[in-house]
Amino acid sequence: MAQTTARIKKGGKNFEILVDLDEAMKVRKGDGNLGVAVLTDAIFHNLKSGEKAAVIDLEVNFGTSDMMRVAEKIIKEGEVVRTAESMKNEQDKKYKQVVDFLVRNAVSPEDRPYTPDRIMKALKEAHVNIKNKPVEGQVSEILDQLGKVLAMKIERKKVRLLIPAIHSGKAYGVVKEFMIREDWKNNGDLEVVVEVPSGLVMDFYDRVNGATSGSVMSEEIK
Repeated sequence: MAQTTARIKKGGKNFEILVDLDEAMKVRKGDGNLGVAVLTDAIFHNLKSGEKAAVIDLEVNFGTSDMMRVAEKIIKEGEVVRTAESMKNEQDKKYKQVVDFLVRNAVSPEDRPYTPDRIMKALKEAHVNIKNKPVEGQVSEILDQLGKVLAMKIERKKVRLLIPAIHSGKAYGVVKEFMIREDWKNNGDLEVVVEVPSGLVMDFYDRVNGATSGSVMSEEIK
């Protein structure tokens, strides 16, 4: 259990609590247990020195002196300080996701596969910047950066989709990360051309069909 500080500044004063890092991050997303996340029984101006916040300060700045309600606002609206260990673990997890993706989908220019160790080494040598979003949505950027130390390619399939107007809003979020062309029809239908890594095609079709209740029309093109 990693412990850290959650804090916020209001009315020129600092308000801090001690929290369980993992559970507090879940609370920020709306699915954590506040009672498990909060590890102190008071709100502090300075957690290290033990300076507690006065009731009047809580009422003025949070509209309540209820400790748990204030703590929830601090966690959700303020900052949960990330530890060096948690940031490293998150970065390692992102790197592993990229490695797994490239092992499945990428090959050398001579069509030879790469080992996970070789790909991981190249990612670190090239100082690849992995963003906090799905791997498939940043493949082109990753390959551009990797190209400095390790050439590789990903076979892609080009697909034309016609999405009915009633489903276009929901489906747009699915297709946009692969989209290379879009055309909105007068009736609200959306025609797009996407390029999808071959290893993700079936998953992509599943997601599009789910977003359109199976009413999308698709055609692979050259």
